[in-house]
Amino acid sequence: MDFRHQISGPEALAAVACDALVLVVHIDGLDTRLDPAVASLVSEAVKAGDFKVKTDRTLYLHRPVGVKATRLVVTTAADATPKAFKKAIATALGQLKGLGARRVAASAPFALTAEHAEALVAATADATYVYRHTKPSAPADAAIAKVTLLCTQQDAPAVQQGLALGRAVAAGVKLARDLANRPGNHCTPTVLAEQARKLGRHHGLKVEVLDRKALEKLGMGAFLAVAQGSHEPPRFIVVHYRGAPKGEPPVVLVGKGITFDSGGISIKPAAEMDEMKFDMGGAASVLGTLHAVAELEPKLNLVCIVPACENMPGGSAVKPGDVVTSLSGQTIEILNTDAEGRLVLCDALTYAERFKPALVVDVATLTGACMIALGHHHSGLFTADDAMATQFQAAAKSSLDPCWRMPLDEEYDEALKSNFADMGNVGPRAGGAITAAMFLRRYTGKYRWAHLDIAGTAWKSGPSKGATGRPVGLLTHFVLAQAGRG
Repeated sequence: MDFRHQISGPEALAAVACDALVLVVHIDGLDTRLDPAVASLVSEAVKAGDFKVKTDRTLYLHRPVGVKATRLVVTTAADATPKAFKKAIATALGQLKGLGARRVAASAPFALTAEHAEALVAATADATYVYRHTKPSAPADAAIAKVTLLCTQQDAPAVQQGLALGRAVAAGVKLARDLANRPGNHCTPTVLAEQARKLGRHHGLKVEVLDRKALEKLGMGAFLAVAQGSHEPPRFIVVHYRGAPKGEPPVVLVGKGITFDSGGISIKPAAEMDEMKFDMGGAASVLGTLHAVAELEPKLNLVCIVPACENMPGGSAVKPGDVVTSLSGQTIEILNTDAEGRLVLCDALTYAERFKPALVVDVATLTGACMIALGHHHSGLFTADDAMATQFQAAAKSSLDPCWRMPLDEEYDEALKSNFADMGNVGPRAGGAITAAMFLRRYTGKYRWAHLDIAGTAWKSGPSKGATGRPVGLLTHFVLAQAGRG
């Protein structure tokens, strides 16, 4: 899809030639500079009771008199924030869904920033996304092919920057959604590795894929314990983006890549188990972020690590009570085989030490407990590093991809004590998202670290069931900030 900007003020909207003109208006009233022809149409609709300048209202007019645009959609924004603007654009695009509008132009009555432009791209990409990998009967591509953001000369540089960032993030989000939406038999660890290689070929990146034999030689006992119940071979994927001198410490992203999670011997209930194909949402978001970052070419080094396998029951599957030795040398009593994500991540976090990283962020659909704590709006952020937490909050605000900082008090660590190993892999039910983070923290003592639990944000259930592509936006903004670009 083509996103661009055009210099055009609110006083000249009637002359904008397009298939659909989207006008965002402020709930405080119409802009006094608004083009007389457009203002007259809106005023007439208000007078007739067809439209009210209140939050979440829209007006659709076909072939509006005195306006070059074939369609006019007027939608309200509660304020001038990028968040309100994104919601208004999404509402307007909903009115255009299924219609023949190919060229859309959008205008707002306030100064537009890079964040507004990025929000426009994100709303459009979300509204037009269609999964079709295993569904040939899926609807044809959306009619919208070109979206133009109308802005002033003064706002144009920021808008242009925001559109470029938005395009890259949208491409990363689409990749993440496509991967997480694929069924487990269409997105195995081997397929995930091939997707990483495809990214490598497209962007000129170094890609390494370690097989079971290599992992055994390294001593990744925790990761291999999870993989041993499945006939699908595990894959440990490492991708390098180099935008800075070789000696500069990289940012490292680690994404949980459980391509299907049955729970293992501690098997999950049958209801909604089909959705466990999205348990590689962390891996999908890391690869999506890599795609976005490589498109933008920032001056930093980035390493993305994806430990990928299935978690299945079977005669060779790991059992509750088994004790395994992780790559770090620490032993783990596996009390619940459905707490497998932390087992694959802990070996990946230890492996990350070899890169002498500037910082490490792991991303995982880790715990149902995080969904109970935060619902589906905020991702859970865990870090003892106040500076990293501040950067994540700033990235969340600019990307409109929110997260919420959770505690890591040492008292929670007591729950992981074991009589038979250095630690258990689970604690009691209460505070489950925190004890999972505390488990991971035991493997991160040699670098700055943060953990994102995206169990509640990477996927939607219900009628709109499917992957969201989060937190690609949050991660991309965070990574760019490390190069002074976010």
